Amino acid sequence: MALTAGCCIFLCCLRSSLRNCNAQERRVSDTVFLHSSYLVHGLGYGAAVVLLMWQEWPVELKKMSMTRGCLLCIKITMFIFNLIFWLGGCGILGVGVWLAVTQGKFATLSVSFPSLSAASLFMVTGSIIMVVGFIGCLGAVTEHRCLLLTFFVILLIIFLLEMISMALFLTYTEQFHNYAQEDLKKGLQLYNTTGNLGLTNAWDIVQTEFRCCGVKNATDWLESKGSVPHTCCVEHSPACKSNPKLWWEEACYNKVRNWVESNIRSVGIFGICILVVQVFGLIFSMLMYCQVVKAEKYYE
Repeated sequence: MALTAGCCIFLCCLRSSLRNCNAQERRVSDTVFLHSSYLVHGLGYGAAVVLLMWQEWPVELKKMSMTRGCLLCIKITMFIFNLIFWLGGCGILGVGVWLAVTQGKFATLSVSFPSLSAASLFMVTGSIIMVVGFIGCLGAVTEHRCLLLTFFVILLIIFLLEMISMALFLTYTEQFHNYAQEDLKKGLQLYNTTGNLGLTNAWDIVQTEFRCCGVKNATDWLESKGSVPHTCCVEHSPACKSNPKLWWEEACYNKVRNWVESNIRSVGIFGICILVVQVFGLIFSMLMYCQVVKAEKYYE
């Protein structure tokens, strides 16, 4: 009984001090203290004290505690998300470097975009993802509003550019294919010339792997170079270049296009996964930004 009386005295003192700290505590219900004896016997002294202290705690401090808890949860989630994002960028960059090293000067089939190669695309994409992921991780750890907002804006710009590019491609699909074929035909004129080893290697690999010849047919080579390269030949023989029966008949552009369309489901799933990851990144960054602002208001 003495311990019970001591707990009640302690709680009364605590209530008095909290009333002095915050005017809102004047409205605390006396019902809590009328039932304190019941709580002590029913829940135990420790549980009763904790429960009554929580009921007596100022509303502002409760909200601050909940805000910090939400912020910590979002902070950990966003850090893990951006760490995975950053590691993915490292992997893509590594693939780009590996392609650049192993393929040497293997570059592109396009004349209009000579630097648009698989290696350069992987390296640029990986670098961008690494930078964005690093900004996100740093913003999550430091809870810096500027970094969080920068991460959100960059990710939003990338997301919008992807949406615009997809919409334009779907709208002007035929125009895109026509332009691509004309650009590839121009590239045939540079085949096996000085300073265009990358383009030469690219055409040799495509025609060998897909067993095709020319952009639309073998006539493209005859119009550009006057003869077909050895990679157009079904059998490598001296008479191949002068015997059309020994050439691959299918067009390279159609073969590559059919290959892409046959794997469109995998490409679509990959694209959707990227978009979902970006959407989650936008949500996490904005949630954390709002929680940081809310926490700063409580501390002021």
